[in-house]
Order: sequence, then C-alpha cells, then structure tokens
Amino acid sequence: MAKGRCMKCKKEVEIENGKEVVMKNKMKAMKGECGKCGTKVFRILGKA
Repeated sequence: MAKGRCMKCKKEVEIENGKEVVMKNKMKAMKGECGKCGTKVFRILGKA
C-alpha cells in the first residue's frame, strides 16, 4: 500500500481505498482516505 501525509493527523499514514489517477499535467497520483480519521489523502507519485 502507498503512504501519504494526512493533514488532520499530521502524520504519514497508509492510504485506504487508494485509486491511482492521472492529473491534467500527466502526473500520476494516489487518491484515498486516511486509515485513522477518514480524511481525504492525496499523494503525487511522478510521471505517467
């Protein structure tokens, strides 16, 4: 699983229900939820 920074917990957490998406600028990103509080978590992965 991918990890991302949760802005609410202020910690690096595992991304739950993660989906890989491609942004407008052709960069890959992981979108999901924080496993602890349920807040949306977003992490940029790099070039597609």
